[in-house]
Amino acid sequence: MSYYKVLGLEREPFSTSPDPDFFYKSLEHKTALTNILIEIRLRRGLSIILGDVGTGKTTLSRKLFQLLASRQDIEFYMVLDPSYDTEYLFLLSLLKTFGIGIDIANPTILDLKEELKRFLFQKGVNENKTVVLLIDEAQKLNPMSLEALRILLNYETNEFKLLQLVLLGQMEVLPHLINTKNLMDRVSLKYTLGPFNNEEETREMIEFRIRQAGYNGREKLFLREAFKEIHKHTKGYPRRIAFVCHKALKSLVMKNKPVVNTEIIKEIINSEAKLGWQKEELLLKNNY
Repeated sequence: MSYYKVLGLEREPFSTSPDPDFFYKSLEHKTALTNILIEIRLRRGLSIILGDVGTGKTTLSRKLFQLLASRQDIEFYMVLDPSYDTEYLFLLSLLKTFGIGIDIANPTILDLKEELKRFLFQKGVNENKTVVLLIDEAQKLNPMSLEALRILLNYETNEFKLLQLVLLGQMEVLPHLINTKNLMDRVSLKYTLGPFNNEEETREMIEFRIRQAGYNGREKLFLREAFKEIHKHTKGYPRRIAFVCHKALKSLVMKNKPVVNTEIIKEIINSEAKLGWQKEELLLKNNY
């Protein structure tokens, strides 16, 4: 039996997989999601969401997909890893993502761009659909790929852009965007996700995930004092919080304890600290 079943949970509450059902709408995440939806609805073009590792960008993308993918007036596409060596390969990947077939035996870059242009006008003008392309891990885009995207953003009617492009990436993507000529001029939304600002949001995220996992017991699984320790240790990063809470619930079961308290959290923190030292020592041995 899985550890979470023992605790009266139907699902694992602290998986680090980007399940949109476990997307906690902190003030920042809710603001980011609402703004992206507005930009897409108005068909304004390019939206950029920045954030450090573990701030919830990928889960945000899955929530966006969940909200929009089933709508008849929207065609939603995702690229999870945009690291391609050449512009040609990147354009080919976009054709495949959009499901565009091409009859030309050995198409040139110009041929690929024309096919993409034809597709966007067909969907946006003839079918009156909104085409959304979301690219995760946008920091992996090279200058040629960014230039190709800039060209796609040029396609528009008198009223709206034909491609709604959402880029989610770590902060290092920003200089690449700035260095791509005329791309930043096309940014309609730029928003930076940060960690949770306070202990209260950390507590709310933990309790939200536990409820989403099906827990309806009378007793709390975490003491109030534990939330404070978790927030202090994780600095409010959602992914780190999920890691610590997953370990805490496992510890609860293995030690047959009724509730996660400060002692359990401190044990996890000390264990992580020791592991960190071991990794550092191994790195030193390998380098010297």
